[in-house]
Order: sequence, then structure tokens, then C-alpha cells
Amino acid sequence: MKTHLLSPFKKALCLSLVLLMGFTVPKKDVGSAASSPAVAQSSPQVQALEGAWKRSTSSATGPEAGATVIKLVADGFFSVAVFDKEQKKFVGTYGGTYSISNGQLTETYEFNTLDSTTVGSSVTSTFTLQKNSLQQKPASGKPETWEKLPADKSKTPLTGSWRISGRVDEEGKMSTIKPGPRKTIKILAGNRFQWIAFNSETAGFFGTGGGTYTTGNGKYTEQIEFFSRDGSRVGQQLSFDFELKNGDWHHSGLSSTGNKINETWQRLPH
Repeated sequence: MKTHLLSPFKKALCLSLVLLMGFTVPKKDVGSAASSPAVAQSSPQVQALEGAWKRSTSSATGPEAGATVIKLVADGFFSVAVFDKEQKKFVGTYGGTYSISNGQLTETYEFNTLDSTTVGSSVTSTFTLQKNSLQQKPASGKPETWEKLPADKSKTPLTGSWRISGRVDEEGKMSTIKPGPRKTIKILAGNRFQWIAFNSETAGFFGTGGGTYTTGNGKYTEQIEFFSRDGSRVGQQLSFDFELKNGDWHHSGLSSTGNKINETWQRLPH
């Protein structure tokens, strides 16, 4: 009789333990998942860092003295352009990839016309973001202050960093451009743009240009403020047709030299 009475009791006890374990394990998983990712903590910093910035420090010397310095940050890529719009003079440019970890900003150079020996190296800085101001203090070198440039209130679907992925040749056929160290990147942040052609392995530099841009009614329009190959093109306004297909940017029209262009661009991964 005792055996028959204890058996149901044991079964009930085992079932209770199983149910208790079943409810306890998910709670541990949820707790660890909520507290582990550092990405979520850095996400607001990343979002605040993206955009167009103008250097406000006046301590520049040498070729940078008196020049305009613009920094674009988007999709894990950054570029800095140094130029004199009034004199139609291009001074230099540098940039590459960046990452944020433990409150520090690390920038890795993929191109640098001011000092090509830095290509492939990284610079880590502490930084502070306050409203529209960025203070950047590298481990060695002078601190820099940047002021965020106001963006066009109308949201553009082209904001981000892009790599050229295809070009229509003279025969009308689309030629695919495979990813590699030789690349052409275009960054659109705020209401500004910059394209750069370079080789990240050899530190080769093949040209750059930039300025402001607008989009609307299927048109992408550039106002050129600097151009490394030919300063006489500063002040030109170029309008192109644009369309987004399956995430790719289809870009067509006439270049600054009057030649027809038909290109596709792929957004750089985050």
C-alpha cells in the first residue's frame, strides 16, 4: 500500500521539479543576453558620431593653415578633406575605417595624401560628444575640436558609404568591379559628399572630389567645392539620375568633363 501511495507523490514531485527547471533556465538566458552586448551601449555614440563635421581648431600649421577641414563619418568609414574653396586649392585628404570600443575611437588609415607612410596604421583617441561638438584627443598629437554641420532636413536615401561595383563600358555592357585593395569609395553624410580613389595596400592615391549635394525627384545634384585633379572644376554643379534597385545605387549622367557615365554602387557593410 505504501508503494502505491508514494508512487503518485514521487511522480508529482518530479513533475514539479521539471516545470521549475523549465521556467528557471530561460530567465538566466534572458538576463545574460540583456547585459552582455556592448554593441547596444555604443550604438548611441556611433549614431551621434555619424555625419559631417568641420574642424574648428585654429592651431593648424603648414599646408593646413587657413584651410577648410571637413570630416565625413558613415557606415564604419570616414574621410577628412583639407581644401581652400575660394582659391580652388586642394590640400590633402586622409581616411579609412573606424571603430568605437570602451569609450575610445580607433581610426585606421586606408589613404593619406598628407603622409602616405601612415596607411595601414591606426590612431586611437579619447573623444567627447556634446550636442553638436566633438572633442578628439589622440594618444600623441594635438587635440582637435569639430563642429557638426547642419544636415538637410529632408532625409536622403543615399546617406552612407558606398563602393563602386559596376560601370557600363563603351559597348553598353555592365562591367563588374570586384572588391579589392584598389577601390573607389563615396561617402555621403549630412548634406556633403566626398569620393576617393585609392589603393589601401600600396598607399596609391588616384583622385578625390567633394562638396555638397541634394536629392529629389530622381535627381542627385553635386556642388563641387574641391577637386584634386583640376581646381578649375570647383564651383561646377553636376546633376545625375539616380535610382535604388535591390539596395544598389544606379548613377547615370554626364561627368565634369562631359563624358557619359553609368555606374552602380554598393553600400559598404556596417
